[in-house]
Amino acid sequence: MNEPRDIISLAQDAIKMVLMLSSPMLIFGLLVGLAVSIFQATTQIQEATLAFVPKIIAVMISFLIFSPWLLSLILDFTNKLFENMNTFIK
Repeated sequence: MNEPRDIISLAQDAIKMVLMLSSPMLIFGLLVGLAVSIFQATTQIQEATLAFVPKIIAVMISFLIFSPWLLSLILDFTNKLFENMNTFIK
């Protein structure tokens, strides 16, 4: 793990993992936020809670839907880190 390319590879894997773990919730929140914004623009209702509450609910539902997949991703990444621990310590 003394090589810079090993550290860069580990950092890239960690960043990719963060993006994969957060993307389902962010995409659902984005889509619901867009739909609520279009609804608010067409009906001229400008209530702040109308934009906030559906996004929170969508993020929580998407977390519940994708949690088995997210758990398998994080477990695989953690197992990979622990299996290669001896190369990180050298």
